[in-house]
Formats: sequence, C-alpha cells, structure tokens
Amino acid sequence: MLMANKLSGLKPQDILVLMKIVALGEKTWRIADLAQESGVSPSEVCMALERARGVGLLDSSKRKVMKGPVLEFLKYGLKYVFPAHPGSVCRGVPTAHSAQPLAKAIVSEDSDQLVWPDENGEVRGQSIEPLYPSVPQAALRDPKLHELLALVDALRVGRAREQKMAAEELARRLSGGSA
Repeated sequence: MLMANKLSGLKPQDILVLMKIVALGEKTWRIADLAQESGVSPSEVCMALERARGVGLLDSSKRKVMKGPVLEFLKYGLKYVFPAHPGSVCRGVPTAHSAQPLAKAIVSEDSDQLVWPDENGEVRGQSIEPLYPSVPQAALRDPKLHELLALVDALRVGRAREQKMAAEELARRLSGGSA
C-alpha cells in the first residue's frame, strides 16, 4: 500500500518522459533510449513510467500514452501542479510563446521573450524554470520534443490566448498530427 501511494504523485520529470514518448511517435524505444535522450536517469525513467501508468497517463504496458487523459491533465492541471513564473532576464533556450510553434503565430517584443536558463542559449529573456534540469539540453537535441515542451510551458505560464493556442496545438499533435 505504501508503494502505491509513493508512486501515485506525478513528478515534473514524468511530463518530460511522456513528451519524449509522444515526440518519438511510432518509433520503438527502450528505457535506456528515453534516459539518454531526456537526460533523466534510467531508474527515474522507470519510476516515471510507473507513476504515469498509475494515474492513467500510460496504458498498462507502459508503452502507449493515453492521449485524452494526458491532454486533459496538461490543459487543466499542469499549471496548478507545476506552476511557472517568469523570473530574471538571462541567456537561454526559448520556450512557451518564444519558441516554435507559437513564435510564428504570436508576435512579441524582445523584452517579452521566455527562456529556460542555459549558458549556451542564444536568446535573452525572462527565465522560466524548466520542468526538469535536463529540459534545455534535451530540447536542443530533439526539435519535436522542444516544440512539445514549449507548448507545455505555454500552458504553465502563458496568457489566456497563448494557453488556448497551445492546448489546440497539443491536441492536434496528440491526435496524430505532426509532433
């Protein structure tokens, strides 16, 4: 019983792992692949998969993302469970409305850029704490993952219009549109 309670609460890295699975699409993957590509340790990937299965975000095989429940959680729960608030200006990797796909639809001033802090980043903007420390590097390695995580951040920190656009784009991508 204690083990079940311990596994039921999601952690931020669980969202990173789920988005990596979505980014992979129909490609087969191993835990080692998810770990290497997301920057999350293999043991933590195993725990993330178990927690996601336990709350209904993965099927019983822990291989298939339950797209409806994932979208519902991202749209309605994420910003309350893993809130984000713009911080100080720094150099980093663009996120939320400052990254694709929203950057092409939302015109924003240079002073309104949002970034995950990263010393190698090429954009200056207000910092947003990433869901997990490895997010900026994982996003730079995988453009599809970057876009998914930026959409997730738009739900965490965006204004109403940005949240609506992000939710619509995530719904499209989760339902089989391009990821």
